[in-house]
Amino acid sequence: MPTRLFTLADIKILKQLQQAGRITNQELADKVGMATSPCWRRVKQLEESGVIAGYQAVLDRRKLGLGILAFIRVKIDSHSEEEAQHFERQVAALEPVIACYAVAGDADFLLQVVAEDLDTFSTFAMSTLRRLPGIKEMHTTLVLREVKPLTPLPVGA
Repeated sequence: MPTRLFTLADIKILKQLQQAGRITNQELADKVGMATSPCWRRVKQLEESGVIAGYQAVLDRRKLGLGILAFIRVKIDSHSEEEAQHFERQVAALEPVIACYAVAGDADFLLQVVAEDLDTFSTFAMSTLRRLPGIKEMHTTLVLREVKPLTPLPVGA
């Protein structure tokens, strides 16, 4: 969706839903200072327009046994659209890769990867990821501490 101007009510709704996606419509309406019906209609419009792309739970990776978080910068051999799309499809199928971005700079892709421990990460990086066709270089950065993990987007900033 192209950039658009949001009403103050939209901004309040989006901020609240980023903090608590399971909030009831009544609670949301109360928090944003609206009646329930108009609030519900605004949420539906934001969903239908794609501004709200979905709802999900935020999980604690450590409590799931995923002690390693790493970023891997990948350069591919060819910069053809077909090769890039092939790489993207292959990476999208890899469960330990929780995010992948096509980037500018010293790499072509930036992958965010989780693993149980260093041995599991090493096996994945060297036996699975490194063996994907078309990879020219890989550089890994291990996260020592999450200073500011994924946070709500700055709506209306």
